[in-house]
Amino acid sequence: MKISVPKEIKNHEYRVGLVPHSVAELTHLGHEVFVETQAGAAIGFSDADYAAAGATILATAEETFDIADLIVKVKEPQLAECARLKQTQTLFTYLHLAADKPQAEALMASGATCIAYETVTEPQGGLPLLRPMSEVAGRISVHVGATYLHKAFGGRGVLLGGVPGVAPAKVVIIGGGVSGVNAAQMAIGLSADVTLFDINPHKLIEIDHLFHGRVKTAYSSKAALADAIKEADLVIGAVLIPGAAAPKLVSKAQLKTMKPGAVLVDIAIDQGGCFETSHATTHQDPIYIVDGIVHYCVANMPGAVARTSTLALNNATLPFVVKMAQMGVSAALAADTHLKAGLNVANGQITYKAVADALDLPFAA
Repeated sequence: MKISVPKEIKNHEYRVGLVPHSVAELTHLGHEVFVETQAGAAIGFSDADYAAAGATILATAEETFDIADLIVKVKEPQLAECARLKQTQTLFTYLHLAADKPQAEALMASGATCIAYETVTEPQGGLPLLRPMSEVAGRISVHVGATYLHKAFGGRGVLLGGVPGVAPAKVVIIGGGVSGVNAAQMAIGLSADVTLFDINPHKLIEIDHLFHGRVKTAYSSKAALADAIKEADLVIGAVLIPGAAAPKLVSKAQLKTMKPGAVLVDIAIDQGGCFETSHATTHQDPIYIVDGIVHYCVANMPGAVARTSTLALNNATLPFVVKMAQMGVSAALAADTHLKAGLNVANGQITYKAVADALDLPFAA
């Protein structure tokens, strides 16, 4: 199979679909891998590294897309990239279509088979290709939240862990999934006062046991969450409905009840965001302020630590890439129901119901 790795073009996106070790695995199995020049250079993977792993280096994105049977990326294709896709090709990447109708329609128009990392499942019921980036995003959320609490950025001027004689910051985490748990781990490590909300009582019990009571847990009713954010210094939105748009859990009106200079970090922004006032930002221009509340809504948060993120993501995606290369995409989808759960677009139609519902587009089973 001919497998291509284009250079990512989203703002400040330095991750890359395959690292040299992954390329070496595929070329050892007899597949051809084509890598756009400088695709991994920003995070220490040179063209020479890829060539040594058996890849062919191509000069342009156009060449890299054109030659491929399977295209492996990280971020959702930009519209210029969608236009390069062909009906005979398969795209394997994050898509997050529920919040991006123009991209969905462009992928439908291409006729390509599009498999989304974020909806691939596993026998244990989790999302194995979303998990590594959720781990990274959860941990980063506390780093950036602590930073933007600094007064120079419009924050409250509060140190997350406090000091002896001064209380720590109050951190509210909404969602007890992978991102929320990793955020809690980091916040507790910095000695913050942490409360985590979820709607699954079993998840709350699990988190209480995991952190030995150091994280306060609460059922995520509207009233309880509304009370908590009034006292919060940092609110981290970490909710996920696989493939679907995130629910809006904090309204614009509620911002006026919060402490001036409090910070909202929206990990769910790739799925449209879980705060009513959220809109996607970039690493270049990451924050904005609404009613005195600092919003951090960067749509590719793990890109900030691109080398760590790329290596973690490759550990999860490579087995699926190998399976598609060895079996062919159609046979792999037929044989693996968990990979097939990642199929979002095929033959010009939306094939993932939550995406179709979110975008008010026809669903093809």
